[in-house]
Amino acid sequence: MARALEQARAAAEMGEVPVGAVLVRDGRVVAEGHNRTMTDADPTAHAEVVVLRKAARDQGDFRLERTTLYVTLEPCAQCAGAIVLARVPRVVFGASDPKSGMVGSLGNLLQHPRLNHRSAVTRGVLGEPAGDLLRRFFRARR
Repeated sequence: MARALEQARAAAEMGEVPVGAVLVRDGRVVAEGHNRTMTDADPTAHAEVVVLRKAARDQGDFRLERTTLYVTLEPCAQCAGAIVLARVPRVVFGASDPKSGMVGSLGNLLQHPRLNHRSAVTRGVLGEPAGDLLRRFFRARR
């Protein structure tokens, strides 16, 4: 999770919303990245999607089984949907997102009983430093 926080700090330095993500399999980093929506002029370039795309491309398969995704902010609907489609079995996130989080705040796509895949979820890991980073970023923009 500390590595995801490093990615979030890198995003902030680029002027991106500071969200970072790291995908791990068998104790090894498979992919890491951060938000790139402004940099890539791509509304879908959230940290989670950036990481899932890289990992799928590198392994030649969209199924990212036996992995854990660490992300500094609770995934939104788009990212939660991508996580389900990629079949990521475990997600660990830091700060909750009461405005658009879909892993418990507004809903829970990752554990919805009607979907074909569900992820185990661990909430609040390094949530305070991740939340502080986001608050400082948005305070500086106002």
